[in-house]
Amino acid sequence: MAKKEFKHVSYLWDDQLAATMANDEVALLVYRSNLLGADLRLTNYGGGNTSCKAMAKDPLTGNEVEVMWVKGSGGDLGTMKRDGLAALYVDKLRSLQNVYRGLAYEDEMVQLFNHCIYDLASKAPSIDTPLHGFLPFKHIDHLHPDAAIAIAASKEGEKITKELFEGKIGWVPWQKPGFDLGLQLKECLDTNPGIIGIMLGSHGLFTWGNTAYESYINTLEVIEKCAEFIQENLAKKSAPFAGQKIPSLEASARKAQAAALAPILRGFCSSQTKMIGHFTDDERVLEFINSNDLDRLAPLGTSCPDHFLRTKISPLVVTISASEDLTKVDVIKEKLSPLFADYRKMYSSYYTSCKHDNSPAIRDANPVIILYPGVGMFSFAKDKQTARVAAEFYINAINVMKGAEAISTYTSLPRQEAFNIEYWLLEEAKLQRMPKPKALTGRIALVTGSGGGIGKAIAKKFASEGACVILSDNNAQRLAEAEQEFINLFGKDIVTTGILDVTDSSTIIGTMHHAALHFGGVDIIVNNAGLSISKTIEDHTIQDWDLLYDVLVKGQMFVSQSAIGIMRKQNLGGDILNIVSKNALVSGPNNAGYGSAKAAQLHLSRLNAAELGKDKIRVNVVNPDAVIAGSNIWSGGWAEGRAKAYGIKVEELPAYYAGRTLLNEIILPEDIANACFAYVGGLLSKSTGNVLNVDGGIAASFVR
Repeated sequence: MAKKEFKHVSYLWDDQLAATMANDEVALLVYRSNLLGADLRLTNYGGGNTSCKAMAKDPLTGNEVEVMWVKGSGGDLGTMKRDGLAALYVDKLRSLQNVYRGLAYEDEMVQLFNHCIYDLASKAPSIDTPLHGFLPFKHIDHLHPDAAIAIAASKEGEKITKELFEGKIGWVPWQKPGFDLGLQLKECLDTNPGIIGIMLGSHGLFTWGNTAYESYINTLEVIEKCAEFIQENLAKKSAPFAGQKIPSLEASARKAQAAALAPILRGFCSSQTKMIGHFTDDERVLEFINSNDLDRLAPLGTSCPDHFLRTKISPLVVTISASEDLTKVDVIKEKLSPLFADYRKMYSSYYTSCKHDNSPAIRDANPVIILYPGVGMFSFAKDKQTARVAAEFYINAINVMKGAEAISTYTSLPRQEAFNIEYWLLEEAKLQRMPKPKALTGRIALVTGSGGGIGKAIAKKFASEGACVILSDNNAQRLAEAEQEFINLFGKDIVTTGILDVTDSSTIIGTMHHAALHFGGVDIIVNNAGLSISKTIEDHTIQDWDLLYDVLVKGQMFVSQSAIGIMRKQNLGGDILNIVSKNALVSGPNNAGYGSAKAAQLHLSRLNAAELGKDKIRVNVVNPDAVIAGSNIWSGGWAEGRAKAYGIKVEELPAYYAGRTLLNEIILPEDIANACFAYVGGLLSKSTGNVLNVDGGIAASFVR
């Protein structure tokens, strides 16, 4: 088959690869689904669903029966595998018409899908299952492409669909997905035999074929035609969205302004639950938020239910100037506070006016999407992935509005219909089935010196407990290796990095700005970066002394100082953990510079704790001893210096250190990580100014 040429969608089909699956329709379904999900112009993360019907042997009778494989509940087309499909007997699914009691009893049908399951190990069927089941085609695609939704969400959508496709695409008006909508699709096909797809009003597109390739190419061709039609109409307009109202700041200024504002916004959005942020100044966003039509279109909200469920009823628009002086934090908060109060009031009114007797309780009334004209778009959600995906969906919504306005007039979902989707009991049940948040979900942690050793172990522990982490180190190679390790373990949304030299204030400020821009702020600072120099008093130089105090004392002070500014903007409290040493408490030979710097770190922690209590910022200390594994502290002659001081060989140090402890234990980086988690995991939320020794038990270092 010759490769098709498209301008507005990606043709990714590989004939040779597909040929290896020629005898496996389900494998071809997964392949086609992954191709469709790889192009965000066709559908976004978690959106859309696909299916195939094929004959299979009934495990009970041995007879050949028709089975439908369809994307299961909660899956994503781009990453879906075979185990992400639900498999159902087609005849049993269609026989549910015999017990269907009508639109008022839609939700009870979902439980009946379980009686139609063919493969008991397959994924749970989604609400869209009957939409595929009542259509006769072997392969079906249901997607939410911006170009098609722009037509579906336009005032003249039905008329445009009929004229553009010359009657080859059917039209079904907006209705919440469910059993009845599946019957309406069948009725549309029965009434219009020969159509190649169906447009769902304000929702999306159904297309099909008798082979996986036919369905794939039909889907692309229909969407391409929609996109081409929109582009032709956009070309006739002087400017999208009635033209530009204000200019954007220059790119670096946008980033700086966003980094300064993000923690303030995060604080407002976290009034009920700690949220993670995402920022984008994508050109499509800037075109919309800087336009004359922003004030008219933004309050309308989105159309497609997949968009709406992730972006909320409508965005909040920041009305402060793009060039506002954000250093005056109290002034900015005073200006923003009424905007958030009005938004929460609007959302509460929306809930009250639309709720049903059995509606779930009102959810968090804070906005998900925040638009800052001239700067960009923020999104806030329970975790980074959800915040990022919400932003992607709102960009889809912008594309839809742009297209709809080019060909007609954009129309959003009526408020009641939107509510019925957002507070749908089936959606609520899905939310209730989600795993409970981990201890550090919604928290953002920055760990200095986390390219390896103790710092990396701490960051890894925090990430495993749900935190977003900023790895920072002055060694770019170590940092890059650590980042890749974290991505492999936790995924790309849980980690970011920053080159940070604690003796260079510009790198401290830069990394803090990056944390604010990438995640929305910071909640936990771990001052772990360090070095050691073991020399006699006579051998110590001024350079040695300055380096130790610059890294250990000044570094701790100025990293904390920079973080405190962000924490105060958020007004959510916070934690500062200082990794000090047993040497802060115990005297020993050849240790004047290092030991006294560690003592300064310890007392600085107490001073900071006393000052920051009013801000609900806790400052605590972990005192390790002799953590050798993976630590840079043992480079640069320290190990040799300590071995010399104790009259032993370097290789004897681990056993020597363990042998002098009360517990006779070697201390590992993971032990320090566990101690840090003890402070921030929730059980010690009312403790500050404390010291926790993790040294195996050294009586001389007992604090009390």
